[in-house]
Amino acid sequence: MATTPSVQVKPGKLFIGGKWVEASSGKTFPTVNPATGETITVLAEAGEADVEAAVRAARAAFEAGPWPEMSAADRGKLLLRLADLVEKNIEEFAYLETIDNGKPIFESRYVDLPMVIEVLQYYAGWATKIHGETIPVRGPFFNYTLREPVGVVAAIVPWNFPLLLASWKVAPALAAGNTVIWKPAQLTSLTALKFAEMCQQAGVPDGVVNVLTGKGSVVGMGLVKHPGVDKIALTGSTETGKAVMRAGADTLKRITLELGGKSPNIVLADADLDAAVKGAYNAIFYGKGEVCAAGSRLFVDKKIHDTFLAKLVERTRKLQPADPLDPKTRLGALVSEEQMKKVLDYVEVGKKEGARLVAGGARAAVGNGKGCFVLPTIFDAVRNDMRLAQEEIFGPVLAAIEFADLDEVIREANRNPYGLAAAVWTRDIRQAHYVAHRLQAGTVWINAYNVYDPAAPFGGYKASGFGRELGMHALEHYTQVKDVWVNLKD
Repeated sequence: MATTPSVQVKPGKLFIGGKWVEASSGKTFPTVNPATGETITVLAEAGEADVEAAVRAARAAFEAGPWPEMSAADRGKLLLRLADLVEKNIEEFAYLETIDNGKPIFESRYVDLPMVIEVLQYYAGWATKIHGETIPVRGPFFNYTLREPVGVVAAIVPWNFPLLLASWKVAPALAAGNTVIWKPAQLTSLTALKFAEMCQQAGVPDGVVNVLTGKGSVVGMGLVKHPGVDKIALTGSTETGKAVMRAGADTLKRITLELGGKSPNIVLADADLDAAVKGAYNAIFYGKGEVCAAGSRLFVDKKIHDTFLAKLVERTRKLQPADPLDPKTRLGALVSEEQMKKVLDYVEVGKKEGARLVAGGARAAVGNGKGCFVLPTIFDAVRNDMRLAQEEIFGPVLAAIEFADLDEVIREANRNPYGLAAAVWTRDIRQAHYVAHRLQAGTVWINAYNVYDPAAPFGGYKASGFGRELGMHALEHYTQVKDVWVNLKD
């Protein structure tokens, strides 16, 4: 078994207005380690009254007190202090993320948490660079714009990258001067509560960051419907995104949605096969496949199909689910029993549709046998119109599709409701750009997959949502423009 830091996980409370409080109803719910099936601790289950209290606290902090008076430079320093505190506590954050989500400690410690720190540092630098401009209008007027914060932001975060995807929302919101109510996923709330502790240590004013744990249907939708919330930043399923849009319409909220995906990963005949095999493997099995941008549709040119699939299957069969806390583990537990069942149900769907199972396709017994482990799975002979190729599975299940023509594969890649990410593998740079320009996706990788940077925008086309996270483009969603006219004539 792996060694772990000495972390005592206490029962979790709500963080509202700078104070730790029980849910007004007194209700709690368990958070479970998906690798063992054991309860880690219990957390406060927020209700409508707690949503109301958090909105009041966030609104009060936005309108009065130290936060609206704080200079942009000092907001930047605050974000840098938060980055330093996360780095100082990185082992504990990684441990909490792993026991809560089931992802390998290697991913939590060396992929997710380092990027959380980088995102905080990146937006710390932006705090002093958010500004308006002067405009040469007609007449005796001085015209200028102000770029101001939108107000109270509700950050609704999923369970696959609990702290990382929260940082993509919280950091730009704070850099721009907003206040935040953070709704972590019910399954994975531990790192949100730990981050709230860091906010206290960093000196974040009371009410600027609030954390509400509980049900999405109560807390998340309560925030979406509340007239005191100005903006919703959601990462979640497409169905949830549609519900948020409908519920937010009555109060005309600003909404950004980063939703599902069924991303095409295209391998042309001239690709570096070993690099493309490694890329296809990481595209679907990194993060257990519980990744919005997972390369879950693999299109392979028929000229290289058999060789490529043989190499990929050979590599995949060596990947075995194991204890997520073991530093050597590269495939952990799915986040919950429900998610595991969904993934295994799709395996049966694939078989019934006539796809050919060439690797995995079953639950794996690890440790005490109660964990939510699934073998890495590959289906070959998949048609693009099968459910296996059209619906988001959100697990380590790959659909391999053969193609014969470049324009054909571009059409098939785009023949899907989603448009979050895509990739193409080729040595021909002209073909690479040809494909990249025609793919309907918010991110396209060429001879790479799952590469991210705080400065590079991320978001979707079509049913994958709208708006962008990361980079300077995210700041547009957390600010609003005011235009000022000054009459210079007597």
